[in-house]
Amino acid sequence: MNTEEHQLAEMLRRVAPEPPRRVTVEDVAFRLANQAAESGRRRHREPRAQRGTRVKRGAWGRGWAPVLAAAGVIVVAGASAGLATTLTSHRTASSAGGASPTASVSTSASSPAPSQLRTSAEPSWPPERVANGTWGAELINRDTFAPDSLTSGDGSLYATDAGNLARIDPANGNVLASVPFGASIPGAPVVSGSTVWVVSEYAGTSVVLRGYDARTLAQVASVTVPVSGPVSTTAGGVLTGGSSGYLYVAAGRGVVVVNPGTRQVVRQISVPAGPVSSVALAPGGSKLYVSTGAFQLLIYNPASGAQLGSSAITGLTTTAANLVATSGGVWGTTGVGMTESAWFAPGGDLTRMFRLGAGAGAGLSSVPTLSGGVVWIGGSHTLVCASPETGQVRESVVIPTDGGVVEHFGSVTVMAGHTYAYYTDQRATQAGLVTLTPPGACSS
Repeated sequence: MNTEEHQLAEMLRRVAPEPPRRVTVEDVAFRLANQAAESGRRRHREPRAQRGTRVKRGAWGRGWAPVLAAAGVIVVAGASAGLATTLTSHRTASSAGGASPTASVSTSASSPAPSQLRTSAEPSWPPERVANGTWGAELINRDTFAPDSLTSGDGSLYATDAGNLARIDPANGNVLASVPFGASIPGAPVVSGSTVWVVSEYAGTSVVLRGYDARTLAQVASVTVPVSGPVSTTAGGVLTGGSSGYLYVAAGRGVVVVNPGTRQVVRQISVPAGPVSSVALAPGGSKLYVSTGAFQLLIYNPASGAQLGSSAITGLTTTAANLVATSGGVWGTTGVGMTESAWFAPGGDLTRMFRLGAGAGAGLSSVPTLSGGVVWIGGSHTLVCASPETGQVRESVVIPTDGGVVEHFGSVTVMAGHTYAYYTDQRATQAGLVTLTPPGACSS
């Protein structure tokens, strides 16, 4: 989802029940691309249990009905398109040299702005078992965050919402520190050493990264990234890190490489087919995956900037976003609003990709995450763990509804042997972080 769709989806996520799922052009494309593979794929689904009684924490007035109706029309209309789908793929060995980098870098030791979320060092409430909870889910935090923003590092959990960055205690879910950082764009913070990096500006030709101390969330750096042309308006997952220690950020018709230690731009990789919508670095740092256009995936050598290959699916109307690279290939999302779903492309070849999980509706997300040695895909229908080598589903569980209204699990992250996710219950207007106890097959 792009930034505007992300904001609309956030409103729909809170107040709208999920409509019947429509057959979209993305569904047709996936079916054509992987019809044979789908027929042989094993799926494990657990039965839905009867819901227990739940006390609602809030209600919405009838005055919201016209707004929701109009928003629903806009989202559904935007998801419709033609059904013709053509698969194309080619490999190239052309070189795209890196331009001389220029950037404005500043380092600050000033104190952060006043906290935007209530903070506490002591347990605020005991864990609450989610009724008929997926994989033993227990709610340990009742704050609202962006569904795709949870991550872990340096002994803490981190999440964002409405331009605020929060550090969360994994033991009890308490927010230990919080600071506003600017614009909110889909994607999780990146933890590099003792610094947490976020994208604080991303619009037009302006891209700014900010670094915060991983413990205090005091701002320690700001990097103005050189941009080639306007940035993508359908961006999702524009900042990533990797084993090289560098940060990679989508910046218009290019990818900029930043050394987080020196706060300096070290390289610019030209992407003429841009603007770039998402980036991901392969394990070991040998390949950089870049998505552009309606549905194109490019592969670059991150050290030289040479293009190594490309693949595409034409006929789609959405962008390949939220890229995640593993040893077996590339993962990402397609669709907007009511129809977002996750996919896997073996070897980074989109012509071989197939969809995983049942996706998400009602403006919710279904974003893949790599944590604890496996790939996790949430949504409002199923929660899945899959092999990073083959993309095959290891375990899948049905996410029950609450009185016919969707619940959502996503943004799964593993730290110190414990599994966490972001959870929402639209009927009870309840949201927060949960701990999960996945099956053993979900362990690396």
